[in-house]
Amino acid sequence: MKNNLEIKCSFCGINNDNIFLSGLSANICKKCIIQCYSILDAENTTKNHYYYNFKPLDIKDHLDKWVVGQDSAKKIISVAIYNHYKRILYNEKNTNVKIDKSNVIIIGPTGTGKTLIAKTIAKFLQIPFCICDATTLTEAGYVGDDVESILSRLLYVSKYDVKNAEKGIIYIDEIDKIARKCQNTSITRDVSGEGVQQALLKILEGTIVNVPPKGGRKHPNQETISLNTNNILFICGGSFEGIDKIISNRISKNHIGYGIDNKSNNIYNYNNLVKNIIPDDLRSFGLIPELIGRLPFIAVLNSLSKELLENILINSNNSIIKQYQSILEYDDINISFDREVLKYIINKSLDYNLGVRGLKSICDNIFIDIIFKYSSSNTKKNNIHIDMTYIKEHITSV
Repeated sequence: MKNNLEIKCSFCGINNDNIFLSGLSANICKKCIIQCYSILDAENTTKNHYYYNFKPLDIKDHLDKWVVGQDSAKKIISVAIYNHYKRILYNEKNTNVKIDKSNVIIIGPTGTGKTLIAKTIAKFLQIPFCICDATTLTEAGYVGDDVESILSRLLYVSKYDVKNAEKGIIYIDEIDKIARKCQNTSITRDVSGEGVQQALLKILEGTIVNVPPKGGRKHPNQETISLNTNNILFICGGSFEGIDKIISNRISKNHIGYGIDNKSNNIYNYNNLVKNIIPDDLRSFGLIPELIGRLPFIAVLNSLSKELLENILINSNNSIIKQYQSILEYDDINISFDREVLKYIINKSLDYNLGVRGLKSICDNIFIDIIFKYSSSNTKKNNIHIDMTYIKEHITSV
């Protein structure tokens, strides 16, 4: 057994008079404990405030790498994100000014990048992020998910770190599908529409919610986790099909030029109408005023033009063509295209009117036979060129 005089701090070598903790093979003094704590505290502070170091321009620059076009919407969202996390910082400093939450609603046709924008921001800020579907939610007491279930998903992706979850982002998709079914009061409860909107109000504004860890319905005697939603950023997205007609009727009852059959004109007209959206248009669509008030930032995504679809297909960081080329490279397959094939994919996507999803669907049909045939081959190297002859032979809807 060692003499007490031999006991020294294993970190700084100070003698036993200052030893605070002693183990079987190591010791640590008070001074080193304090120093370790300050290091850990500094690391946690840096980690927790990582997203405070960015300006709106930084956020938009990152979005530009992954989301093609939509400059106006990206500026609005970048400012909203910046305001939200600065608000958290100022509140942590206990300033006297109370800054309201800056939740966001994104409006745009399917396949224009609503979900991609939310995902890209969360990844950039390195914070917990989850997506939920508003169509699965119902008012408490009815078949479906309680609104609290969206918080359960955020807890899950946060690995049940409550403090981390309380500064995350929740993207609520298909928010337009819970619009009021009609403007007139009905004796039939709108449990998956207005009822859900009412249930979302407190969560979006900021409150302490008892959340079932595994989601689903709450029941008596169930263990729950308390989660404060005050600093959780909510981004709601929806296509709001028909919102352009509501805007048109508000601006003028006799709009000239809208409704022309030409695809390019339809896109141009939609984009010019929706940029004039005001909160009252959302109320006319079926969102209740209280919910609209909790979504102060309205970002509108334009329908994708032929030029934007071409950039998404070919030139963007995560272009669909690059994705397929990467998949095929794993099997030592090189793929190339005629320019006419790329034009065909873009024009077909315009016909489908599904944005990026249309591009993906057409490319899936083109590549099914190629991947099935050549990925199963024992040939070491395959160089494949796709022209319109191949398209006519393999795609029945040309």
